[in-house]
Amino acid sequence: MVRHTKLAADQPTKRSVMAVCTLLGHPTSPRLTVSRPPLVSPNTPQVKPFLIYHDSFLHLLGPSPTLQLLIHDPRAPYFHEAGVFHPPTNTLFITSNQLSDSSPEAFTTHNKTIVITKIEFFSPTDFTRDKVRCPERNYMANGGTNYRDGLIMCAQGSLREPSGLVYMEAKRPHKTTTLLNNYHSRPFNSPNDVVVHSDGSIWFTDPIYGYEQGFRPKPQLPQQVYRFDPSTGDIRVVADGFGRPNGICFSPAEDIAYITDTDLIHGDGSRDLRRAATIYAYSIFWESDQPYLTNRRVFAYADSGAPDGIKCDVFGNVYAGCGDGINVWNSGGMLVGKILIEGGCANFCFGRNGEMWCFGEHKLWRVKLGEDTRGALLGI
Repeated sequence: MVRHTKLAADQPTKRSVMAVCTLLGHPTSPRLTVSRPPLVSPNTPQVKPFLIYHDSFLHLLGPSPTLQLLIHDPRAPYFHEAGVFHPPTNTLFITSNQLSDSSPEAFTTHNKTIVITKIEFFSPTDFTRDKVRCPERNYMANGGTNYRDGLIMCAQGSLREPSGLVYMEAKRPHKTTTLLNNYHSRPFNSPNDVVVHSDGSIWFTDPIYGYEQGFRPKPQLPQQVYRFDPSTGDIRVVADGFGRPNGICFSPAEDIAYITDTDLIHGDGSRDLRRAATIYAYSIFWESDQPYLTNRRVFAYADSGAPDGIKCDVFGNVYAGCGDGINVWNSGGMLVGKILIEGGCANFCFGRNGEMWCFGEHKLWRVKLGEDTRGALLGI
């Protein structure tokens, strides 16, 4: 376990920006200044770290937004996915990207492994960092979310171990329990992201990235989105028709589901700009006491990279990790702002009172937004 204490440093943000071209004051400035040049070319050098496309983004940023690098670890990409903040223990859980593994048992994962990093905060910049020692059933963990007193991890599985959903206790020794590992006896592909509805049901995406990356068998199911009800054991498909279903979240009222399609990037690393890098919105319609996803529509298309992790704030704005950082749309699908992060951001996580952590592979970033800007379903 390693303890870090990092001194906070102001991040200057006073630059002109594209589209609306708002000027943000320095984080210590008491108020923001707004100007509107008539036109700015899209090729104009962009501001870092905050881009304002609409004045509503100013409220989310608050009077003194900052972007701060907490950890830079050149050894390996430890900061990739999941991003589950556990308020009772003030702990953040993050899954790594794939790491090389030369151990004999790693042949089932194509000589790869994924580790879970656990960061316990004592203050925003004073924390300990440790690795969670997961049992075998949590092979190749990816996305995660809060659940009961712990968290759910998407276990992508291996050539031998099934994929599915695993419950992990937030406190040591981090015992795990398999919640689900098949669809009526047919194996899942490699579950990627997961979210829990207030009715207790668990919704998750299931693309074929594991097969493309060599650590899962040939798929036996389409790439779909599922709803699992632990109270009844019911598991059913709620959405299909994706290239690569990836991130998933609900609106604050839980009447809309947002699902990202990252078909732009395949598991072998190939990219095709003609493929989807899209967020779809679905209306949640109840019939016969069961929810259905209806009225599928394009909510947004990412202009840089593909929208991976996705979350809503308490105001209904939609955030997604993209190729240039965090992109933010209002509930109508209008891009209102960006938090530019060098190297992009696959995923992120809300904390308390405007705090957000963003995962840049070798780097862990802390963003401080307005005090009222919080994750919709975190409950803090």
